[in-house]
Amino acid sequence: MLNNVAPDIFDDPINIAQTKEFLANPRHHLAVAIEDNLIVGFVSAVHYLHPDKPRPELWINEVSVAETHRRQGLGKRLLLAIFEVARELGCIDAWVLTERENIAAMNLYSALGNAAPSDCVMFEFRLEAAKDEIARTSR
Repeated sequence: MLNNVAPDIFDDPINIAQTKEFLANPRHHLAVAIEDNLIVGFVSAVHYLHPDKPRPELWINEVSVAETHRRQGLGKRLLLAIFEVARELGCIDAWVLTERENIAAMNLYSALGNAAPSDCVMFEFRLEAAKDEIARTSR
């Protein structure tokens, strides 16, 4: 499993129960790079269906490479590996969001993408903080 991981590739400590649930779901995908039995990079993704899309799509949730292994093409190889999985699943597109200020991500995705970045904005909703609004609107 994910018990020997470089300290700087995941945001938080690995939760074993969530890892098992993630890996048990056939729509969840995780590609890892391993060197000397240590995970030094990963990409996580989800393939999904949508009512108005002709085939599944792949949403790339996160790409991370240990500082010691950056600028060696590892992120690109991880993405290409997950793209191959997506193609085998019949996905027509893969997509990812990042901040413009994340230069490493912008360089990686630009090197593989065929569309110029747009000015998309991502909103994150903290669901616990929204519970009062949910209660108010469901009356």
